Amino acid sequence: MGLPGNIIEFLNIYDGFSIAPSNTDLICLKGKLHFNRTYKETNEIEDSFELVIKVPNDFPRSVPIVEEVGGKIPRHNTYHINPDNTLCLGSPLRLLINVSKNPSLIEFIELLVIPYLYAVSYKLKNKGDFIFGELAHGLNGQISDYESLFNVKGKLAVTNALKALSIKKRVANKKKCPCGCDTRLGTCELHNRLNPIRKIITKNGFKKVLIDLK
Repeated sequence: MGLPGNIIEFLNIYDGFSIAPSNTDLICLKGKLHFNRTYKETNEIEDSFELVIKVPNDFPRSVPIVEEVGGKIPRHNTYHINPDNTLCLGSPLRLLINVSKNPSLIEFIELLVIPYLYAVSYKLKNKGDFIFGELAHGLNGQISDYESLFNVKGKLAVTNALKALSIKKRVANKKKCPCGCDTRLGTCELHNRLNPIRKIITKNGFKKVLIDLK
């Protein structure tokens, strides 16, 4: 069975990577990612990191997992790296939205991984904060991000919005609106906020995010 086109394209562009053995159904890519970038008015940075990128078979319906294996990034939550060495590139739903809009492994690297690594390099060199801003760690950060995305307030409202997105629109619109306005979702302005998001991700995708939030 041949490699998926996304993997072939990635290996052609990033020749420092190769297929690594994997005891799961994920495609494992291991190598050194080198970049030379500048963003807006920030300084140009050239750096490299040793990574393992695990690509799900159903990508882009699921998001790749990226691990830093060279020990270059401090194992501290201020660098947004998880205890298992995986990079915290954003909230699960934001990542799903991003890869759904940009269903290419190359774009995943360019739009998410390299900016994160640039911010890490900048922080290591300048001893400051993440230059692109950052969410709070863990569940609080996810809730805050989803509040902004859905334009609601509180974990309950966020959870109910995800539940509405995980079922058929005509069913969700008949239920009480997650925002707490005591009207049906279909008659509240919130449905105009949720409908474009609904078109990007499958109902199962929202269910996975909901499970992760719990």
